[in-house]
Amino acid sequence: MRDTSREFLLGPLLKGVSRSFYLTLRVLPARMRDPVGLAYLLARAADTIADTALIAPERRLALLLSLREQVNGVNARAASMPDFAAEVASRQEQSDERILLESVEHALAALAQLEPADRTAVRQIVSTLTEGMEFDLRTFPDERAGHIVSLRKVEELDHYTYLVAGCVGEFWTRMAAAHMQGAIGDTETMLRHGIRFGKALQMTNVLRDCGKDLRIGRCYLPQTMLERHGLHAQDLLRPDASTRARPLMFELVRHTLEHFDQALAYTLAIPARFVRLRLACLWPVLIGMETLKRLVRNEDWLDPARASRLPRSGVYRILAGSLPAVLSNRLLRFWFARLKRDIAAITG
Repeated sequence: MRDTSREFLLGPLLKGVSRSFYLTLRVLPARMRDPVGLAYLLARAADTIADTALIAPERRLALLLSLREQVNGVNARAASMPDFAAEVASRQEQSDERILLESVEHALAALAQLEPADRTAVRQIVSTLTEGMEFDLRTFPDERAGHIVSLRKVEELDHYTYLVAGCVGEFWTRMAAAHMQGAIGDTETMLRHGIRFGKALQMTNVLRDCGKDLRIGRCYLPQTMLERHGLHAQDLLRPDASTRARPLMFELVRHTLEHFDQALAYTLAIPARFVRLRLACLWPVLIGMETLKRLVRNEDWLDPARASRLPRSGVYRILAGSLPAVLSNRLLRFWFARLKRDIAAITG
């Protein structure tokens, strides 16, 4: 019988479905690990449902909404969890994803055992994240439809980045404020910075994965921006697309750097004595900035085979370099400024 204990959920299973986030979770203070880890697992299960292309979008949406209801304790018996798991898990190529879906019922049981405030916070973040997934399923065509739909306006992209990542900055801030006295100073300011932090990371993902998303019919680059640069979504599949859309990408990178400024401010505002929390915030900032640097140097940034992903060796270099620098705001500002200068030298 498979181990479905809390230790398995937040240990081997979490490590299997997200090695990078698992590293972050391990440096978090113990009091934050359970709610943050469970929130990740439930959101990852929802994301797996939303992304399972072998199931029709309408059915995926129904399953997603059912999971959201169960997370919130509404109509808990509306769907049979074993049937639910079997329907989606059987379509997964990755064994860790199958195990995750088969473990949803146990993750929900662990959620019910959290302290009331933590349980409410986890329910809120998972609900908001699934709104972002619902947005995808309602906005974009079936991955096999053969045509592309783009977002319409910049404001729509900004709202989307809040739904799928900005809200995580809020959740993270509330968890740190609740479980680590003195770690979060001015909560309202940190909540605003936290939202921008999440948006910075999601905008990096949007630009890095643009080529792959286009090939399943999703264009997160707003139509108004495309038109201003003399482009249409379908043009982004042309052989010369990376060159033609480069100025548009640069514009969005400059906007993303403004978000990263707030992400750094968030990190530096955490007192140095909370070294674990600082590291957990610093790593995604530096990894995101290094990814942007690779992106702006990538002449074929819209080719999925040439995606601007930071290799594992690059991640390990950041982890190693962060340890002696994490306590010094001066060193961290210097490191960040150097990365930003390298990016700005190309984007203008």
